[in-house]
Amino acid sequence: MITIKSPEEIKIMAEAGKILAGVLKEIEKMAKPGVTTLDLDRAAEELILKQGAKPAFKNYASFPFSLCASVNEIIVHGYPSDYVLKDGDVVGLDLGVLYKGYYSDMAITVSCGKVSYESKRLINVAKKALKRGIKKVRPGNKIGDISNTIQRYVESQGFSAVRDLCGHGIGKELHEEPKIPNYGQRHKGEELKEGMVICIEPMIIAGDWHLKKSADGYGYATKDGSLSAHFEHTILVTKFGSKILTEI
Repeated sequence: MITIKSPEEIKIMAEAGKILAGVLKEIEKMAKPGVTTLDLDRAAEELILKQGAKPAFKNYASFPFSLCASVNEIIVHGYPSDYVLKDGDVVGLDLGVLYKGYYSDMAITVSCGKVSYESKRLINVAKKALKRGIKKVRPGNKIGDISNTIQRYVESQGFSAVRDLCGHGIGKELHEEPKIPNYGQRHKGEELKEGMVICIEPMIIAGDWHLKKSADGYGYATKDGSLSAHFEHTILVTKFGSKILTEI
């Protein structure tokens, strides 16, 4: 069931979003060559707790960490580990918080040190795909309008949009209805209504869109080993359009 949030719920979720955005900004600064992804996870958890919130992902669906750190061909749900980031790596940082009973969810992809032109372009296209999807958020539009916009832009740039994973609603639960794919047809799917809160998260791949389970058995990797990028914001549907809750 799709829930419409009350003004009080929206206020709390906006507070959660600001906490999350601030924490992720600090983790982004740390994501440099020589740092382990486990270092990033521990820092993220410490920062979240200092803000009076809780890590949303820790122990969710048996995930034992606070941060999803997905390196290179890992598209999402990467396990933090003793892996040391090196020059040229691309790392997706996906993080969530639970604050006063409500969730917020956000992801960015960052480049470590000097990366290739194609890696930079992949990251930029994923970021722009998210912006284009958000522009389609307004009452009366359909989920398919978001999905189709992301797909068409990503494919026009020579990349692939992931089809096996998707965005989602959010609120008292981390994952709520509706599902928000990164591909689809315009004017199809559930209608967007004022008060809905959704997570739009383009996941794009330099090569083919097919995925496989990663070596840790939890995350997902590109089947052909090509690079991936992932961005996500928590978005409120307002009567005027969209409002990003996960920004400072």
